[in-house]
Amino acid sequence: QVQLAESGGGLVQAGGSLSLSCVVSGRTFSNSGMGWFRQAPGKEREFVAYIRWSGECTYADSVKGRFTISRDGAKNTVYLRMNSLKPEDTARYYCASRPGYAGASSSTYAYDYWGPGTQVTVST
Repeated sequence: QVQLAESGGGLVQAGGSLSLSCVVSGRTFSNSGMGWFRQAPGKEREFVAYIRWSGECTYADSVKGRFTISRDGAKNTVYLRMNSLKPEDTARYYCASRPGYAGASSSTYAYDYWGPGTQVTVST
């Protein structure tokens, strides 16, 4: 059974940084991709970043240049480093697993397993 567990969320001032982690069990990165999504209250869940099985990364325009997705295969963990945080980055952040070798998808339906999420709050 595939399980995902995020950690690293918290409260940070605007302009600050946070690093999120997502530990994956039951699936390896050699044949799957990993994505980060976020959802603010009253809004739909939106795509943030994706790392393909090959290591190729894709970002939403709103976070490009500020966020970095990476992974550690030995630890089966994917990371999201968030710099220059803005109040509009406030949301619950979710990691998700996409099976196979396809590239990034902004559709939540492309991902078959999700973590419970971790809250990120950016204050002014």
